[in-house]
Amino acid sequence: MSFVPPHYTPTPADVEKVEQAFTFHPMHGDQAERYPMIRAKAKELAYLLMEQCPPSRELNVSLTSLQDTVMWANAAIAIHEDKAKEP
Repeated sequence: MSFVPPHYTPTPADVEKVEQAFTFHPMHGDQAERYPMIRAKAKELAYLLMEQCPPSRELNVSLTSLQDTVMWANAAIAIHEDKAKEP
């Protein structure tokens, strides 16, 4: 594969975002307890949706979106929670 020179230079803020997004973030504090709480509430909503909505593409999309929501909520905790704020 040949080298393609970059067309743009990432800003320091862009570099920081990439570093945060693609770095392992070990759990700390009460995070291990909070992740299952988020999943449990999402599971409740998933069952409610399946009980109240007819089987359909739209229902499947809503359930997939709910899975995405859980993933992004957990990522927010893992990536952006400041360990320095722990007691």
